[in-house]
Amino acid sequence: MRNFDSKWQRLVVGARQAPEAGEGAAPYGFATRVSARAMSEPPPGVAAIFGRFSVRALYLACLLTLTGAAANYFVFAGTEDNEQNLIDPISEVVTNAS
Repeated sequence: MRNFDSKWQRLVVGARQAPEAGEGAAPYGFATRVSARAMSEPPPGVAAIFGRFSVRALYLACLLTLTGAAANYFVFAGTEDNEQNLIDPISEVVTNAS
């Protein structure tokens, strides 16, 4: 515990002797450089617009997929005899071929 107290006191003394930080203001000419860079950039192209709408299309596709899966689940969950409602394609072909 004594070792901790001595280290702590040494850190406190060092912190008190540290120079004070400035106001945190931006360096001279910073706003001018930022505005000049913003104005020199070309307007967003087709790729940016495509990227924006592709994310929305992805959300819509996920929503439609979940809605379709839920609708089909409720249709098949409502019937008790699922196997009686299904058509056997092999027996249909054999019956029609005879």
